[in-house]
Amino acid sequence: MTTFTNAQNSIGIFQNQFDIGNTQTGSATYNAQTQEYTIEGSGNNIWFNHDGLHYICTQLKGDFTLRCNASFIGKGVEEHRKFGWMIRSSLDSTSACASVAVHGDGLTSLQYRKNNNDTMQEVKSTLTSADIIQLERHGNMYIMSVARNGETFTEDSIQLDLGDDVYAGLFVCSHNAAVKEKANFYNVRIVIPAPATLVPYQQYIGSQLEILNVETGHSNIIYQSPRSIQAPNWMKDGKHLLYNSDGLVYKFDLSTNKPEVLNTGTVINNNNDHVISFDGKMLGLSSGKNNDNISKVYTVSINGGEPKQITPTGPSYLHGWSTDGKFLTFVGQRDDEFNIYKIAADGSGKEIQLTTAKGLDDGPEYSPDGKYIYFNSVRSGSMQIWRMKPDGSNQEQLTNDEFNNWFAHVSPDGKWVVFISFGKDVDPSNHPFYKHVYIRLMPADGGKPKVIVALYGGQGTMNTPNWSPDGKYLAFISNSDFISPIYPTEIPVPNQ
Repeated sequence: MTTFTNAQNSIGIFQNQFDIGNTQTGSATYNAQTQEYTIEGSGNNIWFNHDGLHYICTQLKGDFTLRCNASFIGKGVEEHRKFGWMIRSSLDSTSACASVAVHGDGLTSLQYRKNNNDTMQEVKSTLTSADIIQLERHGNMYIMSVARNGETFTEDSIQLDLGDDVYAGLFVCSHNAAVKEKANFYNVRIVIPAPATLVPYQQYIGSQLEILNVETGHSNIIYQSPRSIQAPNWMKDGKHLLYNSDGLVYKFDLSTNKPEVLNTGTVINNNNDHVISFDGKMLGLSSGKNNDNISKVYTVSINGGEPKQITPTGPSYLHGWSTDGKFLTFVGQRDDEFNIYKIAADGSGKEIQLTTAKGLDDGPEYSPDGKYIYFNSVRSGSMQIWRMKPDGSNQEQLTNDEFNNWFAHVSPDGKWVVFISFGKDVDPSNHPFYKHVYIRLMPADGGKPKVIVALYGGQGTMNTPNWSPDGKYLAFISNSDFISPIYPTEIPVPNQ
């Protein structure tokens, strides 16, 4: 776990700021309310065998990922003014380094100096005028990932040895030591990934609870924990979230940024498949009661109490509640197949099978108008988003692309669907922890999805309905072993 304390010269999550090389005095500010950074810097260039820039940075070691959205403020003077992420061996102007640089004329490149005093080299991206920039270090591989808003990343990489201990941060260079330029940075993230030795579902890294403004694309970290918190579910009052952690369900107060345990009686092995009824009065749970590790479906008052068991057998994982409150829809493993079922919400009657295709069907969720159940299915070869009528008829595929798409959640007005997208490196039937993933948005009837968040997460990020009641925000979980004191933090860890 990488944890930093507040330093006298700290700026947000960064420890310090510096003017490097031939430059005027620069500055950096952090807006705690919007979690945005503004950097003003000068500098003659970042090229040849020396650099001039204003730099806000933190010392890191090992593997990590740096990500943000960014843009210049104002028209500027020089077409080769630049901003971006930079990793340096030292603060000397001739230091070996690697950076993702977006220039004033749109040129976007991975610039690097192999050794101190070497001439700078670069790999030009095929993408210009990047809005989202990411620089990842994996061993001695440095990976540039860049995108325009709404699009997926374009990647380039190099091999480079900068040593284990490095400086990492954001920079602005005016390309003219006589002037200063400004840039704005938001969604700024330092991600310390899970180690290669991590045992899934037994070991975990830290979690960040984030709230995304769907219209603007700005996402704020409102809470962080060194343990695993999962699946934020927005309550109907708009003032609280529910999430699960270590088998318990927590009610999170958005006004105080503090959680408290919700009483679920003897059902204390709750997983990340929990759903609130459309009227907001009931909570559905998926839990392996009595430590049998076989998930079954339960319901309980939204205020807590002793839950009622609904599904007699398992594994059963709850994902949806009908708009009229009469049915629950879940994925059940029966006869070595995972299919979608529904059952009366009061526990009466038998479960009704809705899908029969070979392969995994999962994540069934009712649309707010009650006309459809959205779900994800691997039946076409990769995991894609589908929908069907509530009786299981008219099953139609809505996405068909290179990603493995999971957990469609329909906006309260029924117009949009968000879902999480895993890359081709992930088994289509799996949605693991700790991967680079996207949250994407598309019209509810289908269409080209657009990226609204790029993050490090996966399992537990958004397994449950996560729209705010007004449809303006999404709650989700990202992961990192980087803990900063500028965000509300769960320390010490409960029950340990």
